[in-house]
Amino acid sequence: MRIRMTVMAGLATLAGSIGLYPLFMGGQWFWHALGAVVAVAAGAVVARRLRIPAALEPLGPAVALLLYCTLVFTAGRALVGIVPTPSSLAGLRDLISDGASTANRYAAPVPDERGIHLLVTIGVGAVATVVDLLAVRLRRAAPAGLPLLAMYSVPAAIREHGVNWLAFGLGAAGFLALLMADARESVGGWGRMVFSQRWHEESPGDRDAPDISSLATTGRRIGVTAVAVAVLLPMAVPGIHPRGVFGGKGTGPGGDGARTVTTPDPMVSLSRQLTNPDDGVVLTYETDDAEPPDYLRLYALDRFDGDRWTYSVASRAQDKLTDASLPAPPGLTVAPSRTVTTRVKVSKDLRDLQFLPMPYAPTRVRIKGEWRVHSPSLMVYSLRDGAGGKSFTVTSRRALPSPGDLQAGGTYTSDMLSEFTYLPKSVPDKVRRLAVQVTKGSRTPYESAVKLQSWFTQTGGFRYDLTVGTPEHGSDLVDFLTVDKRGYCEQFAAAMAVMARELGVPARVSVGYTAGKAVSPGRWEVRGRDAHAWPELYFDGAGWVRFEPTPSGTEGQGTATEPSYSLAGGGSGSGGSDTSNPQPLPSSSAGPGGRPTGGAHFRNDLPGAGGTAAPAPKKHKSGPGYAPWVAGGTLLVLLLAAAPAVRALTRRRRWSAALEPPPGPETARPGPDDPRGPRPRGAADAAHAAWRELRADAIDHGVPWPSSETPRATVRRLDDLLGLDDPAASALRRIARAEELARYAPVDRTPPPADLLRADVRTMRSAFASSATATARWRARLLPASTVAEARDAARVASERTARVTGRAEHTLARLVTRVRALLPTRSD
Repeated sequence: MRIRMTVMAGLATLAGSIGLYPLFMGGQWFWHALGAVVAVAAGAVVARRLRIPAALEPLGPAVALLLYCTLVFTAGRALVGIVPTPSSLAGLRDLISDGASTANRYAAPVPDERGIHLLVTIGVGAVATVVDLLAVRLRRAAPAGLPLLAMYSVPAAIREHGVNWLAFGLGAAGFLALLMADARESVGGWGRMVFSQRWHEESPGDRDAPDISSLATTGRRIGVTAVAVAVLLPMAVPGIHPRGVFGGKGTGPGGDGARTVTTPDPMVSLSRQLTNPDDGVVLTYETDDAEPPDYLRLYALDRFDGDRWTYSVASRAQDKLTDASLPAPPGLTVAPSRTVTTRVKVSKDLRDLQFLPMPYAPTRVRIKGEWRVHSPSLMVYSLRDGAGGKSFTVTSRRALPSPGDLQAGGTYTSDMLSEFTYLPKSVPDKVRRLAVQVTKGSRTPYESAVKLQSWFTQTGGFRYDLTVGTPEHGSDLVDFLTVDKRGYCEQFAAAMAVMARELGVPARVSVGYTAGKAVSPGRWEVRGRDAHAWPELYFDGAGWVRFEPTPSGTEGQGTATEPSYSLAGGGSGSGGSDTSNPQPLPSSSAGPGGRPTGGAHFRNDLPGAGGTAAPAPKKHKSGPGYAPWVAGGTLLVLLLAAAPAVRALTRRRRWSAALEPPPGPETARPGPDDPRGPRPRGAADAAHAAWRELRADAIDHGVPWPSSETPRATVRRLDDLLGLDDPAASALRRIARAEELARYAPVDRTPPPADLLRADVRTMRSAFASSATATARWRARLLPASTVAEARDAARVASERTARVTGRAEHTLARLVTRVRALLPTRSD
């Protein structure tokens, strides 16, 4: 069973799993990983104890891991707390779905939730299974490092700074220990050391073994040196360590080269703050704005990939703030605006925040440190400093557009449409048709935006709910818009932005904070529950302006407010500029790589629009569905049925070949020239088939079968071992005598008929089963070991035949080359 190697494989896996620590907020996951490793090791030991074939040995750890997961996560639904039931399996499936949803919603580190713990348990358990199979069962410890390395690749691919050197060193030490244990067992398997007389003469004394301590010390030094080089060398290579060996600029974040800014997922931070029961103060600010201040924006998410909203900022050296002034706000050229000065103080507890929360649109920022600005979105960020604990002053232009200004701002350039109305093809067409239906009768993008906001906040039947998950697929978005209608600001902002893009209105999603609450005249306080997401729509002359689809008041986020320009009664044109000549909705245009954007051609109430909506696609249920489970269950059933099916086919083929009549003249061993004369082929073949079936049944039930035994010796051993009754003992003797007659007897001694031998084999099969344990009986039915033995023998025979054919081919080719060389004329001097 190789207990020592099993323990070392488990320790190596556990040491390698330490490298996963950057992916999780807490440390509870490690104890679940420890339990998974122990369960897999126990399952592997049991599988080897039962002598399960190597190809099926992973079933033991898999079953043990399933029992462990049932005991830890769904014990209340299981039989006696550990035996899986349909209800417990459904619970595990739901937890896996929740864990996958959390992993998709959150950037590393993810919250310490039960679904995440289950995913970690399954993942580490799978790695432990592969490591045990390679290092222990197949005795290939070196390739076992590949699954261990796979665990390091996950945090290295997700996090910019990879894995801590100490975690890497522990994992490397575990792998080296596994290699040393494997080498020790391999050398120990050679037997005792043999010492020559010369060694005794050169090493006199009482020592009975050579001193190998210096050699072992050298090996350990080589291993430690290799690990140290692997840890320290990358720090000196430019571009690998973000700040060089000593934290200098190098070519990393502080350098002048362009690089992509990476931060935690804004939606992740938003969800954490909204659900955090602490709800502490995240920032305070003072403003000279005469009216209640506007929202404080952190991120502008302008890319939608079909599942989530993201952004990408390519930072350049010229983006550094030198004189603290920022580029002009895009599009804010006609609408009136007011200059506002805000002094912000960010809490020290707001860690890893590299973007500044500011009222839009900022025009000037005064802050210490190295900060940069993304000109298209006016996001201000730093590559090395954090906003936590910082105080800064920002001057911004607060746009004050009237409904008339927005009515007249519905003309867009082709670049604006291609970039900010792009939607991937994965977005269901039902979202487009729903957007057209909700905004029916609208003549301008502004009227469509107002109707969309009103539908979310008033007429659509939506409710604010922090307990729902984030939509992960297009079908989930459709369910949110048409069935569930429950969510928080993230869902409302994302859905309205998608629907606006479906109508051809440039849109993006912003993440930051609402205005918070006033604590004194001109001084405001923002808490974690004020974290918010909202859509921003673009109108020529006013630029990017916010809308508020999230329900407010007692049924929603209390600090969310609808801007005054969005309350014009669906674009009636009251107040502001003249609206007698509104701009029509933009026509459809194709985004690069996506489907056509804009929705005018789906409208039958617009002048000149004669198109009709496309047929509604079939609605797909949310969640993972049952197809993967059905496919996995079918595959498992096929794997379990493979070995019994092969055993049954082998038995049937063996008896069919023995019972069918000979196609030609009856010739059987011994041949016609043998002095014993010819024997009917069917009788001899039936005897050999019965003997082989007896051997296969014995191997299946765990009864040893030495290949060097004669039939009579086998009869004596099996009779003593099994304690056979009279019918079984008689059947065994007839089978053995038939095999002896088929091998050695003259022609007048013909073996018994095939039907009698077949019945004797069934009798002996029952005798094997009655003397075996229940486990051995089930193993003989589900995992017959004889199939592996026969496959091994067939492979050996095929290998020998291949070697003979190859040898003959090489010999023929060599003779041919020799003859060709003999025919060629020799070159004379």
